[in-house]
Amino acid sequence: MASSLCENCSRLVKELAAHLRRICREFEQKIRDVFRELCQCTCFRVTPERSLLRRETQEFLRPLHEDESQLLSQEGLQTLTRLAASENTDLQMTAAMYYLHVSHHLKSRLPDDFMEPVMTLLLSPDLDVQKTVSLALVNLLVKNNESNRDAIIVDGIIPLLALAKSYDPRVQRNATWALLHLTHSDWSTRILCQAGGIPVLVLLLQSSDSEVQFCGCTALCNIAAIQEHHPKLLSIGGHYLLKSLLTLTSSSVQKNSAQACRCLQTLSKNGNYKEEYLKLTWCRMQILFVNFMCSSDPGAADGARLCAAPEGAPENPNRCVDRAGHDTPLCAVCTSTKPRLLGALLSPALSDDTLLHVTSCLRHLMTWDLLRCNLSATITAEQVLGLVKLSGQTHKPLLSYNCAAITSKLEMTEEIFALLRPHYSTVSQYLLVFLQKKDVKFQQLGIVTIFNLKKDGDFSSLLADSELEVQLDKVHAQTEETRRLLQMVQPLPPSPVNPPLSQTKH
Repeated sequence: MASSLCENCSRLVKELAAHLRRICREFEQKIRDVFRELCQCTCFRVTPERSLLRRETQEFLRPLHEDESQLLSQEGLQTLTRLAASENTDLQMTAAMYYLHVSHHLKSRLPDDFMEPVMTLLLSPDLDVQKTVSLALVNLLVKNNESNRDAIIVDGIIPLLALAKSYDPRVQRNATWALLHLTHSDWSTRILCQAGGIPVLVLLLQSSDSEVQFCGCTALCNIAAIQEHHPKLLSIGGHYLLKSLLTLTSSSVQKNSAQACRCLQTLSKNGNYKEEYLKLTWCRMQILFVNFMCSSDPGAADGARLCAAPEGAPENPNRCVDRAGHDTPLCAVCTSTKPRLLGALLSPALSDDTLLHVTSCLRHLMTWDLLRCNLSATITAEQVLGLVKLSGQTHKPLLSYNCAAITSKLEMTEEIFALLRPHYSTVSQYLLVFLQKKDVKFQQLGIVTIFNLKKDGDFSSLLADSELEVQLDKVHAQTEETRRLLQMVQPLPPSPVNPPLSQTKH
Protein backbone atom coordinates (compact mmCIF):
# COMPACT_ATOMS: atom_id res chain seq x y z
CA MET A 1 0.00 0.00 0.00
CA ALA A 2 1.47 3.25 -1.10
CA SER A 3 2.05 5.95 1.48
CA SER A 4 0.10 9.13 1.15
CA LEU A 5 2.94 11.07 2.85
CA CYS A 6 5.61 12.88 0.97
CA GLU A 7 9.25 11.94 1.35
CA ASN A 8 9.96 14.70 3.85
CA CYS A 9 7.00 13.85 6.13
CA SER A 10 7.87 10.14 6.05
CA ARG A 11 11.40 10.97 7.18
CA LEU A 12 10.11 13.10 10.08
CA VAL A 13 7.70 10.39 11.25
CA LYS A 14 10.49 7.77 11.21
CA GLU A 15 12.79 10.04 13.22
CA LEU A 16 10.01 10.65 15.79
CA ALA A 17 9.35 6.92 16.16
CA ALA A 18 13.05 6.22 16.64
CA HIS A 19 13.28 9.00 19.24
CA LEU A 20 10.29 7.63 21.16
CA ARG A 21 11.77 4.12 21.17
CA ARG A 22 15.02 5.50 22.56
CA ILE A 23 13.18 7.45 25.30
CA CYS A 24 11.14 4.39 26.26
CA ARG A 25 14.28 2.25 26.53
CA GLU A 26 15.96 4.90 28.72
CA PHE A 27 12.84 5.23 30.91
CA GLU A 28 12.63 1.46 31.26
CA GLN A 29 16.27 1.32 32.30
CA LYS A 30 15.72 4.13 34.81
CA ILE A 31 12.77 2.29 36.35
CA ARG A 32 14.87 -0.87 36.62
CA ASP A 33 17.67 1.07 38.34
CA VAL A 34 15.27 2.69 40.82
CA PHE A 35 13.61 -0.58 41.75
CA ARG A 36 17.00 -2.28 42.03
CA GLU A 37 18.10 0.35 44.59
CA LEU A 38 14.78 0.15 46.43
CA CYS A 39 15.10 -3.60 46.73
CA GLN A 40 18.56 -3.20 48.22
CA CYS A 41 17.22 -0.85 50.96
CA THR A 42 16.11 -2.33 54.29
CA CYS A 43 12.76 -0.58 53.90
CA PHE A 44 11.72 -2.85 51.02
CA ARG A 45 14.07 -5.75 51.14
CA VAL A 46 12.49 -8.78 52.77
CA THR A 47 15.33 -10.36 54.70
CA PRO A 48 15.12 -13.45 56.89
CA GLU A 49 15.68 -11.17 59.91
CA ARG A 50 12.84 -8.88 58.89
CA SER A 51 10.51 -11.78 58.26
CA LEU A 52 11.42 -13.19 61.67
CA LEU A 53 10.75 -9.81 63.35
CA ARG A 54 7.36 -9.56 61.66
CA ARG A 55 6.42 -13.04 62.83
CA GLU A 56 7.70 -12.28 66.35
CA THR A 57 5.66 -9.07 66.45
CA GLN A 58 2.52 -10.93 65.47
CA GLU A 59 3.20 -13.55 68.15
CA PHE A 60 4.08 -10.77 70.58
CA LEU A 61 0.74 -8.99 70.12
CA ARG A 62 -1.31 -12.14 70.58
CA PRO A 63 -1.14 -12.09 74.46
CA LEU A 64 -2.95 -8.72 74.49
CA HIS A 65 -6.20 -10.67 74.58
CA GLU A 66 -4.96 -13.38 76.94
CA ASP A 67 -4.25 -13.61 80.67
CA GLU A 68 -1.75 -11.45 82.57
CA SER A 69 0.89 -14.17 82.87
CA GLN A 70 1.38 -14.08 79.11
CA LEU A 71 2.01 -10.32 79.09
CA LEU A 72 5.41 -10.55 80.77
CA SER A 73 7.00 -13.58 79.15
CA GLN A 74 10.73 -13.70 78.46
CA GLU A 75 10.06 -14.02 74.74
CA GLY A 76 7.92 -10.88 74.94
CA LEU A 77 10.76 -9.01 76.65
CA GLN A 78 13.19 -9.94 73.88
CA THR A 79 10.73 -8.78 71.24
CA LEU A 80 10.07 -5.55 73.16
CA THR A 81 13.78 -4.84 73.28
CA ARG A 82 14.13 -5.37 69.51
CA LEU A 83 11.06 -3.29 68.69
CA ALA A 84 12.23 -0.42 70.90
CA ALA A 85 15.68 -0.46 69.27
CA SER A 86 14.22 -0.54 65.75
CA GLU A 87 14.63 2.49 63.50
CA ASN A 88 11.07 1.98 62.30
CA THR A 89 8.78 4.27 64.30
CA ASP A 90 5.78 2.04 63.61
CA LEU A 91 7.52 -0.82 65.37
CA GLN A 92 8.51 1.50 68.21
CA MET A 93 4.89 2.57 68.52
CA THR A 94 3.91 -1.11 68.73
CA ALA A 95 6.20 -1.48 71.76
CA ALA A 96 4.88 1.73 73.33
CA MET A 97 1.27 0.60 72.87
CA TYR A 98 2.15 -2.74 74.46
CA TYR A 99 3.49 -0.91 77.53
CA LEU A 100 0.33 1.19 77.63
CA HIS A 101 -1.80 -1.97 77.54
CA VAL A 102 0.32 -3.54 80.29
CA SER A 103 -0.03 -0.40 82.45
CA HIS A 104 -3.83 -0.67 82.28
CA HIS A 105 -4.14 -4.39 83.01
CA LEU A 106 -1.13 -5.37 85.12
CA LYS A 107 -1.95 -6.01 88.77
CA SER A 108 1.36 -7.43 89.93
CA ARG A 109 4.87 -6.01 90.01
CA LEU A 110 6.44 -5.00 86.70
CA PRO A 111 9.77 -6.88 86.40
CA ASP A 112 12.84 -4.66 86.40
CA ASP A 113 13.99 -6.06 83.04
CA PHE A 114 10.87 -4.66 81.40
CA MET A 115 11.90 -1.13 82.38
CA GLU A 116 15.04 -1.24 80.21
CA PRO A 117 13.31 -0.71 76.82
CA VAL A 118 11.41 2.25 78.30
CA MET A 119 14.46 4.52 78.18
CA THR A 120 14.97 3.67 74.53
CA LEU A 121 11.35 4.51 73.74
CA LEU A 122 11.51 7.76 75.70
CA LEU A 123 14.42 8.83 73.50
CA SER A 124 12.57 7.95 70.30
CA PRO A 125 12.59 10.71 67.65
CA ASP A 126 8.85 10.14 67.24
CA LEU A 127 6.89 12.37 69.65
CA ASP A 128 3.84 10.08 69.63
CA VAL A 129 6.02 7.20 70.82
CA GLN A 130 7.37 9.39 73.63
CA LYS A 131 3.89 10.46 74.67
CA THR A 132 2.49 6.92 74.66
CA VAL A 133 5.26 5.42 76.76
CA SER A 134 5.11 8.45 79.11
CA LEU A 135 1.43 7.77 79.71
CA ALA A 136 2.24 4.13 80.40
CA LEU A 137 4.71 5.22 83.10
CA VAL A 138 2.11 7.52 84.62
CA ASN A 139 -0.42 4.69 84.78
CA LEU A 140 2.09 2.41 86.49
CA LEU A 141 2.86 5.03 89.12
CA VAL A 142 -0.64 6.15 89.99
CA LYS A 143 -1.60 2.54 90.76
CA ASN A 144 0.24 2.99 94.06
CA ASN A 145 2.24 -0.19 93.55
CA GLU A 146 4.99 0.02 96.17
CA SER A 147 7.02 -2.73 94.52
CA ASN A 148 7.41 -0.67 91.33
CA ARG A 149 8.51 2.43 93.16
CA ASP A 150 12.32 2.27 92.97
CA ALA A 151 12.41 0.86 89.46
CA ILE A 152 10.08 3.51 88.08
CA ILE A 153 11.91 6.35 89.85
CA VAL A 154 15.23 5.30 88.32
CA ASP A 155 14.02 4.12 84.93
CA GLY A 156 10.85 6.20 84.57
CA ILE A 157 10.66 9.55 86.36
CA ILE A 158 14.31 10.49 86.07
CA PRO A 159 14.33 10.09 82.25
CA LEU A 160 11.11 12.13 82.14
CA LEU A 161 12.78 14.88 84.17
CA ALA A 162 15.72 14.80 81.76
CA LEU A 163 13.37 15.13 78.77
CA ALA A 164 11.57 18.02 80.50
CA LYS A 165 14.86 19.95 80.37
CA SER A 166 15.17 19.40 76.60
CA TYR A 167 15.70 22.42 74.36
CA ASP A 168 13.04 21.09 71.98
CA PRO A 169 9.65 22.52 73.09
CA ARG A 170 7.81 19.50 71.64
CA VAL A 171 9.87 17.09 73.74
CA GLN A 172 9.40 19.34 76.76
CA ARG A 173 5.66 19.37 76.17
CA ASN A 174 5.34 15.58 76.22
CA ALA A 175 7.51 15.16 79.31
CA THR A 176 5.80 17.97 81.22
CA TRP A 177 2.40 16.58 80.31
CA ALA A 178 3.43 13.22 81.82
CA LEU A 179 4.85 14.90 84.96
CA LEU A 180 1.58 16.80 85.37
CA HIS A 181 -0.37 13.53 85.36
CA LEU A 182 1.89 12.20 88.12
CA THR A 183 0.66 14.98 90.42
CA HIS A 184 -2.93 13.71 90.25
CA SER A 185 -2.12 11.08 92.89
CA ASP A 186 -0.75 11.84 96.37
CA TRP A 187 1.46 8.78 96.24
CA SER A 188 3.00 9.51 92.83
CA THR A 189 3.34 13.19 93.78
CA ARG A 190 5.43 12.17 96.77
CA ILE A 191 7.66 10.02 94.54
CA LEU A 192 8.05 12.85 92.02
CA CYS A 193 9.17 15.23 94.77
CA GLN A 194 11.61 12.67 96.17
CA ALA A 195 13.09 12.20 92.70
CA GLY A 196 13.90 15.93 92.45
CA GLY A 197 10.92 16.99 90.36
CA ILE A 198 10.21 20.34 92.05
CA PRO A 199 13.31 22.26 90.81
CA VAL A 200 12.67 20.99 87.27
CA LEU A 201 9.02 22.09 87.36
CA VAL A 202 10.04 25.51 88.67
CA LEU A 203 12.48 25.91 85.76
CA LEU A 204 9.68 25.03 83.34
CA LEU A 205 7.88 28.21 84.40
CA GLN A 206 10.54 30.04 82.36
CA SER A 207 9.92 27.96 79.21
CA SER A 208 9.28 29.79 75.94
CA ASP A 209 6.36 27.42 75.26
CA SER A 210 3.08 28.51 76.88
CA GLU A 211 1.75 24.93 77.11
CA VAL A 212 4.90 23.82 78.96
CA GLN A 213 4.45 26.78 81.33
CA PHE A 214 0.82 25.85 81.95
CA CYS A 215 1.54 22.15 82.61
CA GLY A 216 4.47 23.00 84.88
CA CYS A 217 2.48 25.60 86.84
CA THR A 218 -0.53 23.27 87.17
CA ALA A 219 1.75 20.49 88.45
CA LEU A 220 3.22 22.89 91.04
CA CYS A 221 -0.33 23.90 92.01
CA ASN A 222 -1.23 20.27 92.66
CA ILE A 223 1.95 19.78 94.70
CA ALA A 224 1.29 22.97 96.71
CA ALA A 225 -2.13 21.61 97.66
CA ILE A 226 -0.29 19.12 99.93
CA GLN A 227 1.27 21.18 102.72
CA GLU A 228 4.01 18.67 103.49
CA HIS A 229 5.69 19.71 100.23
CA HIS A 230 5.75 23.43 101.06
CA PRO A 231 9.24 23.39 102.63
CA LYS A 232 10.69 21.92 99.42
CA LEU A 233 8.73 24.35 97.27
CA LEU A 234 9.84 27.40 99.22
CA SER A 235 13.40 26.35 100.05
CA ILE A 236 14.73 27.07 96.55
CA GLY A 237 17.20 29.91 97.01
CA GLY A 238 16.32 33.56 96.67
CA HIS A 239 12.55 32.97 96.73
CA TYR A 240 12.95 31.70 93.18
CA LEU A 241 9.57 29.96 93.04
CA LEU A 242 7.59 32.98 94.26
CA LYS A 243 9.44 35.29 91.88
CA SER A 244 8.92 32.91 88.94
CA LEU A 245 5.21 32.66 89.70
CA LEU A 246 4.95 36.43 89.96
CA THR A 247 6.62 36.74 86.56
CA LEU A 248 4.16 34.25 85.10
CA THR A 249 1.23 36.27 86.43
CA SER A 250 2.15 38.86 83.80
CA SER A 251 1.74 36.33 80.99
CA SER A 252 -0.42 37.40 78.06
CA VAL A 253 -1.94 33.88 78.16
CA GLN A 254 -4.94 34.26 80.48
CA LYS A 255 -4.97 30.66 81.75
CA ASN A 256 -1.24 30.80 82.64
CA SER A 257 -1.65 34.05 84.55
CA ALA A 258 -4.69 32.72 86.43
CA GLN A 259 -2.93 29.44 87.25
CA ALA A 260 0.08 31.32 88.65
CA CYS A 261 -2.31 33.36 90.84
CA ARG A 262 -3.96 30.14 92.00
CA CYS A 263 -0.58 28.66 92.99
CA LEU A 264 0.40 31.82 94.87
CA GLN A 265 -2.94 31.81 96.67
CA THR A 266 -2.41 28.19 97.74
CA LEU A 267 1.09 28.94 99.06
CA SER A 268 -0.20 31.99 100.97
CA LYS A 269 -2.22 29.70 103.26
CA ASN A 270 0.97 28.40 104.89
CA GLY A 271 1.29 30.30 108.16
CA ASN A 272 5.05 29.71 108.43
CA TYR A 273 5.71 31.59 105.21
CA LYS A 274 2.85 34.10 105.24
CA GLU A 275 4.86 37.18 106.22
CA GLU A 276 7.55 36.33 103.68
CA TYR A 277 4.89 35.75 101.03
CA LEU A 278 3.19 39.08 101.70
CA LYS A 279 6.41 41.07 101.42
CA LEU A 280 7.12 39.64 97.99
CA THR A 281 3.71 39.25 96.41
CA TRP A 282 1.08 41.53 97.92
CA CYS A 283 1.73 44.61 95.80
CA ARG A 284 2.04 42.64 92.59
CA MET A 285 -1.18 40.74 93.28
CA GLN A 286 -3.05 44.00 93.80
CA ILE A 287 -1.79 45.38 90.49
CA LEU A 288 -2.94 42.17 88.83
CA PHE A 289 -6.28 42.50 90.56
CA VAL A 290 -6.75 45.97 89.07
CA ASN A 291 -5.78 44.67 85.62
CA PHE A 292 -8.18 41.72 85.85
CA MET A 293 -11.01 43.93 87.05
CA CYS A 294 -10.59 46.27 84.10
CA SER A 295 -10.18 43.54 81.49
CA SER A 296 -12.92 42.74 79.01
CA ASP A 297 -11.84 39.09 78.89
CA PRO A 298 -14.64 36.71 80.01
CA GLY A 299 -12.23 34.90 82.36
CA ALA A 300 -10.96 38.07 84.01
CA ALA A 301 -13.46 37.91 86.89
CA ASP A 302 -12.06 34.53 87.95
CA GLY A 303 -8.54 35.96 87.73
CA ALA A 304 -9.57 38.87 89.96
CA ARG A 305 -11.02 36.42 92.49
CA LEU A 306 -7.72 34.51 92.57
CA CYS A 307 -5.79 37.72 93.21
CA ALA A 308 -8.10 38.68 96.06
CA ALA A 309 -6.68 37.49 99.37
CA PRO A 310 -8.13 39.84 101.98
CA GLU A 311 -7.14 37.66 104.90
CA GLY A 312 -3.52 38.14 103.94
CA ALA A 313 -3.33 41.90 103.46
CA PRO A 314 -0.52 43.61 105.40
CA GLU A 315 -1.39 46.05 108.16
CA ASN A 316 0.29 48.95 106.35
CA PRO A 317 -0.04 48.54 102.57
CA ASN A 318 1.60 51.93 101.91
CA ARG A 319 4.81 50.76 103.61
CA CYS A 320 4.64 47.56 101.55
CA VAL A 321 4.36 49.68 98.39
CA ASP A 322 7.41 51.72 99.34
CA ARG A 323 9.50 48.58 99.93
CA ALA A 324 8.38 46.82 96.77
CA GLY A 325 8.65 49.88 94.54
CA HIS A 326 5.32 49.23 92.82
CA ASP A 327 3.83 52.71 93.20
CA THR A 328 4.75 53.75 89.64
CA PRO A 329 3.19 50.76 87.84
CA LEU A 330 0.13 50.96 90.06
CA CYS A 331 -0.25 54.65 89.24
CA ALA A 332 -0.03 53.84 85.54
CA VAL A 333 -2.64 51.11 85.91
CA CYS A 334 -4.98 53.40 87.83
CA THR A 335 -4.57 56.21 85.30
CA SER A 336 -5.43 54.00 82.35
CA THR A 337 -8.19 51.93 83.95
CA LYS A 338 -9.79 54.01 86.71
CA PRO A 339 -12.99 54.75 84.70
CA ARG A 340 -13.72 51.01 84.60
CA LEU A 341 -12.45 49.81 87.98
CA LEU A 342 -15.56 50.43 90.09
CA GLY A 343 -17.73 50.02 87.00
CA ALA A 344 -16.78 46.35 86.99
CA LEU A 345 -18.67 45.94 90.28
CA LEU A 346 -21.88 46.79 88.45
CA SER A 347 -21.40 43.99 85.94
CA PRO A 348 -24.25 41.44 86.04
CA ALA A 349 -21.77 38.78 84.90
CA LEU A 350 -20.12 38.64 88.35
CA SER A 351 -21.37 35.86 90.60
CA ASP A 352 -22.05 36.61 94.28
CA ASP A 353 -18.93 34.75 95.40
CA THR A 354 -16.72 36.54 92.88
CA LEU A 355 -18.28 39.88 93.84
CA LEU A 356 -17.53 39.13 97.50
CA HIS A 357 -13.87 38.38 96.76
CA VAL A 358 -13.55 41.42 94.52
CA THR A 359 -15.05 43.84 97.05
CA SER A 360 -12.91 42.38 99.86
CA CYS A 361 -9.77 43.04 97.86
CA LEU A 362 -10.94 46.48 96.76
CA ARG A 363 -11.68 47.33 100.40
CA HIS A 364 -8.05 46.64 101.26
CA LEU A 365 -6.87 48.55 98.21
CA MET A 366 -8.73 51.59 99.53
CA THR A 367 -6.22 51.73 102.39
CA TRP A 368 -3.66 52.44 99.68
CA ASP A 369 -3.40 56.24 99.54
CA LEU A 370 -2.56 56.37 95.84
CA LEU A 371 -5.54 54.29 94.74
CA ARG A 372 -7.94 55.99 97.16
CA CYS A 373 -7.05 59.39 95.70
CA ASN A 374 -7.54 58.16 92.13
CA LEU A 375 -10.88 56.54 92.83
CA SER A 376 -12.20 59.45 94.86
CA ALA A 377 -11.42 61.82 92.00
CA THR A 378 -13.02 59.71 89.26
CA ILE A 379 -15.96 57.87 90.83
CA THR A 380 -19.29 58.51 89.10
CA ALA A 381 -22.84 58.94 90.37
CA GLU A 382 -23.80 55.54 88.93
CA GLN A 383 -20.93 53.84 90.75
CA VAL A 384 -21.82 55.53 94.03
CA LEU A 385 -25.41 54.34 93.58
CA GLY A 386 -24.14 50.78 93.00
CA LEU A 387 -22.04 50.87 96.19
CA VAL A 388 -24.94 52.23 98.24
CA LYS A 389 -27.33 49.56 96.93
CA LEU A 390 -24.85 46.75 97.70
CA SER A 391 -24.25 48.24 101.16
CA GLY A 392 -27.98 48.16 101.84
CA GLN A 393 -28.63 44.54 100.79
CA THR A 394 -29.00 42.12 103.69
CA HIS A 395 -28.64 38.58 102.26
CA LYS A 396 -24.82 38.82 102.23
CA PRO A 397 -23.65 40.80 105.30
CA LEU A 398 -19.96 40.67 104.38
CA LEU A 399 -20.67 42.06 100.91
CA SER A 400 -22.64 44.86 102.56
CA TYR A 401 -19.74 45.51 104.93
CA ASN A 402 -17.17 45.62 102.10
CA CYS A 403 -19.14 48.10 99.99
CA ALA A 404 -19.92 50.33 102.97
CA ALA A 405 -16.22 50.33 103.91
CA ILE A 406 -15.25 51.31 100.35
CA THR A 407 -17.73 54.20 100.51
CA SER A 408 -16.51 55.36 103.93
CA LYS A 409 -12.88 55.46 102.76
CA LEU A 410 -13.56 57.85 99.89
CA GLU A 411 -12.03 61.27 100.42
CA MET A 412 -14.93 63.35 101.74
CA THR A 413 -14.63 66.31 99.41
CA GLU A 414 -17.50 68.52 98.30
CA GLU A 415 -17.72 66.47 95.08
CA ILE A 416 -18.15 63.21 97.01
CA PHE A 417 -20.76 64.78 99.30
CA ALA A 418 -22.68 65.94 96.21
CA LEU A 419 -22.73 62.35 94.90
CA LEU A 420 -23.84 60.92 98.27
CA ARG A 421 -26.54 63.46 99.19
CA PRO A 422 -29.30 61.87 97.05
CA HIS A 423 -28.71 58.59 98.92
CA TYR A 424 -28.45 59.84 102.53
CA SER A 425 -31.75 58.18 103.42
CA THR A 426 -30.52 54.75 102.22
CA VAL A 427 -27.13 55.29 103.83
CA SER A 428 -28.81 56.10 107.16
CA GLN A 429 -30.84 52.90 106.96
CA TYR A 430 -27.86 50.58 106.50
CA LEU A 431 -25.85 52.49 109.12
CA LEU A 432 -28.71 51.92 111.58
CA VAL A 433 -28.57 48.19 110.79
CA PHE A 434 -24.80 48.21 111.36
CA LEU A 435 -25.14 49.90 114.77
CA GLN A 436 -27.80 47.38 115.82
CA LYS A 437 -25.57 44.40 115.06
CA LYS A 438 -23.67 42.64 117.84
CA ASP A 439 -20.60 42.33 115.62
CA VAL A 440 -18.22 45.07 116.77
CA LYS A 441 -16.63 45.59 113.36
CA PHE A 442 -20.01 46.59 111.89
CA GLN A 443 -20.59 49.01 114.77
CA GLN A 444 -17.14 50.53 114.32
CA LEU A 445 -17.65 50.96 110.57
CA GLY A 446 -21.00 52.64 111.24
CA ILE A 447 -19.44 55.06 113.73
CA VAL A 448 -16.54 55.94 111.39
CA THR A 449 -18.92 56.51 108.48
CA ILE A 450 -21.18 58.77 110.56
CA PHE A 451 -18.12 60.75 111.71
CA ASN A 452 -17.02 61.29 108.10
CA LEU A 453 -20.47 62.20 106.80
CA LYS A 454 -21.16 64.68 109.63
CA LYS A 455 -18.69 66.98 107.90
CA ASP A 456 -21.56 67.66 105.50
CA GLY A 457 -24.23 69.91 106.98
CA ASP A 458 -27.03 68.14 105.10
CA PHE A 459 -26.20 64.82 106.74
CA SER A 460 -25.86 66.46 110.17
CA SER A 461 -29.35 67.92 109.78
CA LEU A 462 -30.73 64.52 108.76
CA LEU A 463 -29.00 62.87 111.72
CA ALA A 464 -30.43 65.25 114.33
CA ASP A 465 -33.17 63.63 116.46
CA SER A 466 -33.32 60.65 114.09
CA GLU A 467 -33.55 56.96 114.97
CA LEU A 468 -29.93 56.65 113.84
CA GLU A 469 -28.79 59.24 116.40
CA VAL A 470 -30.77 57.47 119.15
CA GLN A 471 -29.06 54.18 118.29
CA LEU A 472 -25.68 55.92 118.20
CA ASP A 473 -26.29 57.20 121.75
CA LYS A 474 -27.19 53.64 122.84
CA VAL A 475 -23.93 52.31 121.41
CA HIS A 476 -22.06 55.10 123.19
CA ALA A 477 -23.75 54.24 126.49
CA GLN A 478 -22.99 50.54 126.03
CA THR A 479 -19.36 51.37 125.28
CA GLU A 480 -19.04 53.50 128.40
CA GLU A 481 -20.62 50.75 130.50
CA THR A 482 -18.22 48.20 129.04
CA ARG A 483 -15.27 50.48 129.79
CA ARG A 484 -16.43 50.90 133.40
CA LEU A 485 -16.78 47.15 133.87
CA LEU A 486 -13.34 46.54 132.39
CA GLN A 487 -11.83 49.01 134.84
CA MET A 488 -13.39 47.05 137.69
CA VAL A 489 -11.78 43.85 136.45
CA GLN A 490 -8.46 45.47 135.54
CA PRO A 491 -7.83 48.71 137.50
CA LEU A 492 -5.91 51.55 135.91
CA PRO A 493 -2.13 51.40 136.48
CA PRO A 494 -0.71 53.53 139.32
CA SER A 495 -0.14 57.17 138.45
CA PRO A 496 -0.05 60.53 140.29
CA VAL A 497 -3.74 60.87 139.47
CA ASN A 498 -4.64 57.28 140.49
CA PRO A 499 -2.33 56.26 143.41
CA PRO A 500 -2.32 52.66 144.65
CA LEU A 501 -4.98 51.71 147.22
CA SER A 502 -2.33 50.99 149.84
CA GLN A 503 -1.04 54.56 149.61
CA THR A 504 -4.57 55.96 149.79
CA LYS A 505 -5.33 54.11 153.03
CA HIS A 506 -2.23 55.47 154.71
